[in-house]
Amino acid sequence: MLHLKLETDPRWATIAEENLEEILTDHAWCEQKAATNAITIIANNSQYEDLVTDLLELAKEELEHFQMVHDIIKKRGYKLGRERKDSYVNELYKFMNKGGSRLKSMVDRLLFSAMIEARSCERFKLLSERIKDKELSKFYHELMISEAGHYTIFITFARKYGKDIDVDKRWQELVEFEGKVIKSYGKSESIHG
Repeated sequence: MLHLKLETDPRWATIAEENLEEILTDHAWCEQKAATNAITIIANNSQYEDLVTDLLELAKEELEHFQMVHDIIKKRGYKLGRERKDSYVNELYKFMNKGGSRLKSMVDRLLFSAMIEARSCERFKLLSERIKDKELSKFYHELMISEAGHYTIFITFARKYGKDIDVDKRWQELVEFEGKVIKSYGKSESIHG
């Protein structure tokens, strides 16, 4: 379903489990950034009523996830560390068209968002299957399902509004690009790292 070019090395889950406070902090901030991204898409494309409606729900869900991760952090006696730069997302951002029509920019932003959700889904699946912590395994399984839904929302809107753009071709270009980018990641205690 996700059509990622390269799967994460399963050893990444071990790195994550050995650094739970770090991975949870990074995860919390990823959820906050996902909510902000959805709101940014809404702000730039408010003329699409269905997109606004669905992305408002998505943004609320992302904030709920932020709260859920924060609650786990507090429950375990950890501290929510400072927001971290997401180098993976910054690398993907370089692929996006910065010029051209508003529609082309919107489609690229939707595909960029779908890719991040797809990779997060893949990482959450790996965590749910590999970590020994039963509570977190169940938590990441539930989030994996949610991220798959978010991926679907973004890619569906890209296809719906990008009728004059070869969205599938652009998606394949992004998949290829992400496959090269992700080779440098999977070695640190961050969701995309």
